[in-house]
Amino acid sequence: MTGILRDGGCACGAVRFTTRGEPDRIGLCHCLTCRKAHGSAFLPFAVFAAEQVEVTGDLADWESSPGYRRRFCPRCGSRVVNANGDEVEISITSFDDVGVFAPQYESWVIRREPWLPPLKVPQWSHNRGD
Repeated sequence: MTGILRDGGCACGAVRFTTRGEPDRIGLCHCLTCRKAHGSAFLPFAVFAAEQVEVTGDLADWESSPGYRRRFCPRCGSRVVNANGDEVEISITSFDDVGVFAPQYESWVIRREPWLPPLKVPQWSHNRGD
């Protein structure tokens, strides 16, 4: 596979990943599960085809909804990748370089914190496309 290589990983460095090429889409999720799982007001993520992502290091995981596995470093607890069928979501804040990706849409905006202004991108009340 060809394309731009980008690296990232967890806070302690025990889990590393490399992506190849560009993501299929980039979003911000304000859903309650993302907020609680990441300890943040939202999750900024990039979605890649599974074959575009290589992960090294041990991961623990849990299934937050049917077929959706949230994977994290068991050493430091960093949420690194989420697997959903043939797609892998990676928190854009887990990449080594800053500012590589910008969100193209926001989902679950009904859960957005009232002090957080919307981005100038498409807004979805629930899941993208709903």
